[in-house]
Amino acid sequence: MNTPRPRSSSSSHTRGRAIGLLGLGFLALMLQGLTACSRDAGTGPVAVKWDRQTCERCRMVLSDRKHAAEIRARSARGRPKVHFFDDIGCAVIWLQDQPFRNAPGTEIWVTQWRTGKWIDARKAYYLPGQVTPMDYGLGAQSEPQPGALTFAQAEAHILAVDRHGGRKMHMEGAPPQRQ
Repeated sequence: MNTPRPRSSSSSHTRGRAIGLLGLGFLALMLQGLTACSRDAGTGPVAVKWDRQTCERCRMVLSDRKHAAEIRARSARGRPKVHFFDDIGCAVIWLQDQPFRNAPGTEIWVTQWRTGKWIDARKAYYLPGQVTPMDYGLGAQSEPQPGALTFAQAEAHILAVDRHGGRKMHMEGAPPQRQ
């Protein structure tokens, strides 16, 4: 009858160390995978889940890839949070009541009306006369053009349209108009 030979304590110690190192390696890979999945660098626009995410202000589903907007701001805990909008008009009006409105880290992004690529809303030019989801009528673009508005002029346009009830309402329960 063969009896198993007792293992030496050094071989058992080596095996335990190897298992511990493998466990640490696995844990490191898991943490790296979790941070890679978030893909949020803390700045810039993030990918929209088109036809699934809703506008922060009017609750319409974001489907117009050439007139959407995002606002990235720090939460009360200091973490970046991205708010999605179906129209730059909704973003501008929503931002009016936020405590972080003028904070240096608050970013506003819009999609270019020709390409759908994200650009900095404060550096963009806005071409009036566009058909947009909430009828604010502004298409963002990177380059200046005769008749295009700066961001400050676009804000004034949006607030004037909102004051006069010029936007269309797509659903019941939409926010009341400002007086």
